[in-house]
Amino acid sequence: MKTLLGTIALALCCPIITAAAQDAATPVSDALRANEKRAERNLVAAAEDTPADKYGFKPTPAQLSFGEVLVHLAGGNDFLCSTISGMAAPKRAKVPATEAKQKLIDRLKESFQFCETALAKVDDSDLSAQVPFFGDGKVSRAAAMMAATEDWADHYSQLAIYMRLNGLLPPTAKRRAE
Repeated sequence: MKTLLGTIALALCCPIITAAAQDAATPVSDALRANEKRAERNLVAAAEDTPADKYGFKPTPAQLSFGEVLVHLAGGNDFLCSTISGMAAPKRAKVPATEAKQKLIDRLKESFQFCETALAKVDDSDLSAQVPFFGDGKVSRAAAMMAATEDWADHYSQLAIYMRLNGLLPPTAKRRAE
């Protein structure tokens, strides 16, 4: 009887243990995808909330303008998400930073859409694999994943400062104020 009860208990627990193991199988990749969605929401909102006449703003001559940051981000998204996933980045026509606001926002959105597609099937099984990274360099896939999240955070911070310097509240500050 004890053997039968033990077998039944084990049979009932196996699907639960398997499901928990599957959920825990990709914590790094899942975190990357969550960061990508948050970055997309915040960066696109910052781009949409900033008036078109502020897209040429830069705090000092040595810094990128607001529009240049958006162009840089879109290119960085294509490169980093391609590198992480192994999926070829889309071939896109250049969009200059002086292009109309909506065109820059659309390009940023396109790059995040590519990231979402490219990162959808990434898992944690090969985090130590070497992937190309700027020039002839190589880094682990895990390092490229971290670089992507750092890049999104860095540029959101940059745009948030630009917004504040122009009397605008960044999206994350707005959400707290509401």
